[in-house]
Amino acid sequence: MLDDSMSLTDAAPDAGLIKDTTTATFRQDVLTESAKQPVLVDFWAPWCGPCKQLGPIIEKTVKAAGGKVKLVKMNIDDHPQIAGQLGIQSIPAVIAFSRGQPVDGFVGAQPEGQIKSFIEKLVGPMGPTETEELVAEAAALAEEGDAAGAAEIYGAVLAQEPDNVAAIAGFARLQLDMGATDQARRIIETAPADKANSPAIAGVRAAIELAEQASSVGDLDELAKAVEADPANHQARFDFAVALNGRDRREEAVDQLIEIIRRDRKWNEEAARKQLLQLFEAWGPMDEMSIAGRRKLSGLLYS
Repeated sequence: MLDDSMSLTDAAPDAGLIKDTTTATFRQDVLTESAKQPVLVDFWAPWCGPCKQLGPIIEKTVKAAGGKVKLVKMNIDDHPQIAGQLGIQSIPAVIAFSRGQPVDGFVGAQPEGQIKSFIEKLVGPMGPTETEELVAEAAALAEEGDAAGAAEIYGAVLAQEPDNVAAIAGFARLQLDMGATDQARRIIETAPADKANSPAIAGVRAAIELAEQASSVGDLDELAKAVEADPANHQARFDFAVALNGRDRREEAVDQLIEIIRRDRKWNEEAARKQLLQLFEAWGPMDEMSIAGRRKLSGLLYS
């Protein structure tokens, strides 16, 4: 469950990692110090709303880097010269210095995951962020059957980072597992356009479509009888596979689709093969049944 220890912001700066600078101390604080490790300079102003959003997040992420990078903050109202020399026109602006030179940067408030990626380009892997740990905890709670606890954590993460793909996908899959297909689809639709086809989002979208399919194909026992009565009835076998997957009988679903391909791989414009690929997308590429199913499919297609 979410408690006070799960706060997504922690703005108290570590004395050795985060400090304010001035025009007079910029050379020592940034140029000289960046010979030891990269230094991020956060150009901000007290009146800037996005600066107030970015500040606690970038401080927390710098502390999580464990000394691999330092953060220096410069109030451009009090000290405008350096920002002017660097051509900074919008804030918040973050410029990374290494060996006395600016090497990278970004403008605008960014979520924790993107700041982490920015720092990792400079210093290498950092390990999981607090947000990533929370998403992992929510997934674990969902796996244990604590849907309420998982939903609370996903909600807290999304309140801070509405475009967090892992949280969007996890929350949507949680709703889907509880049978709330429409709610799952609404959650997925909140994903940013540039991340709508990311593997996590695409996987849940495929799972939603499969759930909708399973609800429309008919009674499982009747479909089993239809296949038994006429093994060449590919549509009945296809619907049987969809229904089996809807009951989480995944291996049997794969075997039924493989059987269609074995009998007539071109049936209905390769519908069985395409359905298998949708199953693998919904389950995830590293799922053991995805791996086993792909092995069966490859063995049949290329034997």
